[in-house]
Formats: sequence, structure tokens, C-alpha cells
Amino acid sequence: MEANAPTLADLFAQLGLDTDEAAQRAFIAAHAPLPANLPLHEAPFWTPAQATFLREAVLEDAEWAEVVDQLDALLRRA
Repeated sequence: MEANAPTLADLFAQLGLDTDEAAQRAFIAAHAPLPANLPLHEAPFWTPAQATFLREAVLEDAEWAEVVDQLDALLRRA
């Protein structure tokens, strides 16, 4: 990861979510595990704007893609 690459806290802020570690853990605990066949951006708890951001970050392989993939992995753990 690059030195200036976004962090998980940055992603939570970008999505308009609380950024502290406890809030991140609570969000992940509340929404995990996602079904294997459900793309992250199609999860029912995202707003349309959040879903669009997540989808485009991955499709465009944007600077956010790596941390979006990290969140995806965290949400798929049982």
C-alpha cells in the first residue's frame, strides 16, 4: 500500500460513517457475514450514494479500491 493510500478509517469517513475503531468493529459485526454471491456494493445497508462509490472505486481500480477490498473481506468473515 502506498504511503498516502486511504485507510479503513478514511473509507468510513468517505462513506459518512463513524470512523473510530469501536464504531468500525460495531458496523462490521452488525453487517457480517455477507453472502459470498452478493457484491459488496449491492448489500442492502448502503445508501445509493455509498453503493455507487463502492462500485466505482473497484471498477475504476481507484485509489480507494484496496481499502474497499479490505472492507469487503472483513464483512465476509463469519
